[in-house]
Amino acid sequence: MEAEHTRAGDLVRDHTVYACVMGSRAFGLATQESDTDRRGVYLAPTPLYWRFEKPPAHVEGPAPEQFSWELERFCELALRANPNVLECLHSPLVEHVTPVGRELLALRTAFLSRQAHTTFARYAAGQRKKLEADVRVHGAPRWKHAMHLLRLLMSCRDLLRTGELTIDVGAQREPLLAVKRGEVPWPEIDRRMTRLAAEAEEAAVRTALPPEPDRARIEDFLIRTRRASAREAAA
Repeated sequence: MEAEHTRAGDLVRDHTVYACVMGSRAFGLATQESDTDRRGVYLAPTPLYWRFEKPPAHVEGPAPEQFSWELERFCELALRANPNVLECLHSPLVEHVTPVGRELLALRTAFLSRQAHTTFARYAAGQRKKLEADVRVHGAPRWKHAMHLLRLLMSCRDLLRTGELTIDVGAQREPLLAVKRGEVPWPEIDRRMTRLAAEAEEAAVRTALPPEPDRARIEDFLIRTRRASAREAAA
């Protein structure tokens, strides 16, 4: 098990093409107590896929609060409009990027489509049910989670309105931190969530985003990248 963990850590250490900071620091919501959440994308060398034992699709670590996806898995999730993965591509805090990583970032708009409304809304609905359960059982939600759900709903609405995914909350920092501190009553938070969800629904009707992501463009990038990796290994 330790050897497997070491090999996975080597993929992150030696083959990362893109790495960024996510979480509260990327959202503009960091405080002195905030952790530094790191996310990345690594390109497993093509010859590793010729073996029976394939490289891992994701790796936790090796540093604390670090998580990375293999490039293909990352693209699959982004094509499905996974909120966490799409936001990773738009982090303002990039720590490492290679030529492959720069090409991935240049493809950010190719992943965006109206599907984002469905996936963001579905994820938000699931998180909201958890908050409502906390209120029933404990009399209050987990305030930090309530803050981040409001942020996600704002991000979804604004993406549909503008066609751009912006994750830094900007002027909403203090109102959101007030939620995290428990200074906003749950009924008011619940009303805000309902309003934001309705605004996203309205924006989805008028959005200029395409119905589907540009899958062919992403697949072409992935194939070219895999071929280049195979040529590099054979050189």
